[in-house]
Amino acid sequence: MSTVPAGAAAPESRPGSGEDEVPEEVGAAADGSAGRPGAGARLTSFGLIVLTVLCGITLVLGFVNKDRCTGPRFDEYGRSQPDFDKRRYQDVCYSDIQTLWIGRDIDRHVFPYVHGSLTEDGQPIGGVVEYPVLTGVFIWASAIFASTDADFLLYSALLLAPFGLATAWLLGRMSGWRALLWAISPPLVLYAFHNWELPVVLCATAAFYVVHRGWGRRGADRPLLTRATVAAVLLGLGFAFKVYPAIFVLPLMLYVLTGGRGGAESPGRAGPDWKGALRIAGVALGTAVAVNIPFMVAGFEGWRASFTFQLLRKADITTNSIWFWGLRPDSNPDNAPVQELIGVLSPLLMMISFVVACGIGWMRYQREGTYPWLPVSAAMLCGFLLLHKVHSPQYTLWLIPMFVLLRIRWGWILAYLVADLAMGIGIFRWYYEIFYGEHGDIFDGFSAQAVMIGVWGRAALLVGLFCAFLTARETFRDDRERLTV
Repeated sequence: MSTVPAGAAAPESRPGSGEDEVPEEVGAAADGSAGRPGAGARLTSFGLIVLTVLCGITLVLGFVNKDRCTGPRFDEYGRSQPDFDKRRYQDVCYSDIQTLWIGRDIDRHVFPYVHGSLTEDGQPIGGVVEYPVLTGVFIWASAIFASTDADFLLYSALLLAPFGLATAWLLGRMSGWRALLWAISPPLVLYAFHNWELPVVLCATAAFYVVHRGWGRRGADRPLLTRATVAAVLLGLGFAFKVYPAIFVLPLMLYVLTGGRGGAESPGRAGPDWKGALRIAGVALGTAVAVNIPFMVAGFEGWRASFTFQLLRKADITTNSIWFWGLRPDSNPDNAPVQELIGVLSPLLMMISFVVACGIGWMRYQREGTYPWLPVSAAMLCGFLLLHKVHSPQYTLWLIPMFVLLRIRWGWILAYLVADLAMGIGIFRWYYEIFYGEHGDIFDGFSAQAVMIGVWGRAALLVGLFCAFLTARETFRDDRERLTV
């Protein structure tokens, strides 16, 4: 019995089907996209080791880059001296990790959230950090043995690095040498230890991996619902690190609803798997709630403060978003009506972009027989990055795995990396000019212009990538691609 929608394209040839199989690299060249010989080919164990070692070297370079801001002396609070505030911008070695050593009670080793709150002017105190609970606990654990901001940066890097290495390994297992886009990319040097992004990137990548590769000896022979349930747990954990993986739950639900690959991974079911789709939603939500409940019970005010802080955050010069720069000069932080308007439009337009992405994915499913949950997830991420009121430079790390897993033209990737480099370097040089230099105006000097290239270059590219991802093919083949026809 066929579960392929009426009018859908014929199933692709499968190994052992008796039909001639088109090599993946040939198909990549035929569709005019970013195919390269061997793209997506399985790596040997030695190849995976080489890939992981290269990623390790990149992570070391990333640490060395940030470590330039530490020491050589420290004040009574463990803050690097001399001239830390000036050096972090002038030398482009800024990191949130080192900066937040002071100001969030990290240096006092206060366990996060439990005794915290916000001050009258919206500043976190009592151990509150402006991140979800798993990131907060990770920050606290990284600081246990630290007495200076240099110690904190080092211990944080040591704990974060395995997440970056594991991400490289999973991407290599799926897409072969294309995973070098992650392992040796400039963003990994710039941002691996800029903030606490690596754990959440691993959660999202692992969710993609288990759906298409499974785990253990059975691998992708495990039932779709089993694989998708584990992915939902990973996405729920991702929410508890940095929120954004939660948006991937909806396309995963649609993937399960429609029967997975070719609509044929729900044997014995003639129609949509509503029960399975709702199970995915429940598992993801239940995981996120289960992680958060202990903090809600132990200190509700402190737990709520981390979310309230982000809700109250205004679009300003530090957010790097289209909202601040697109609505100048009315977007000044003290212009309450405009800030309130941004607070409404930003999430509303993000939701619309999610619906559009899922809808286009559904039309593609009707033509091809497989709901493109990974391409839709990538497009939704573009909508999130473009329309959120905060677009920090390190968010590029969220996007890099999508460049690995989806076959798009190399021009998109290179252009985005250039725009990101302009932002990642330009923003801190410009801050230096504003606070310590002579060319702080937006029309003065190259640094300010680099920021504009970064803001509007990324914005234009995210619009294009939104469309490109929705038509893209994966750079890998599932271990188990079988259709019941």
